[in-house]
Amino acid sequence: MNTRAHVLVSGKVQGVFFRSSIKDKAEELGISGWVRNLPDGRVEAIFEGEKDDVDKMVEWCRKGPEYARVTGIEVFLEEYNGKFKGFLIRR
Repeated sequence: MNTRAHVLVSGKVQGVFFRSSIKDKAEELGISGWVRNLPDGRVEAIFEGEKDDVDKMVEWCRKGPEYARVTGIEVFLEEYNGKFKGFLIRR
């Protein structure tokens, strides 16, 4: 079953390779979508794919890469639409 998760990650998540690490992990899991930095210091991402893989991606975001310090994560499950091809880092 395919699903979509809209994720907002708070903490020390910018300037620590969070976006590129998310992209690598998403590609490893076969997830499509995008990730970007927000002006308020959070990272926002959309993940689409098999439910188990999206769940693994969301769980990965709770810790992030080595130098990140995640203090909060908001997850919004949305309707899967399959419009993404691959995984992008947005600016």
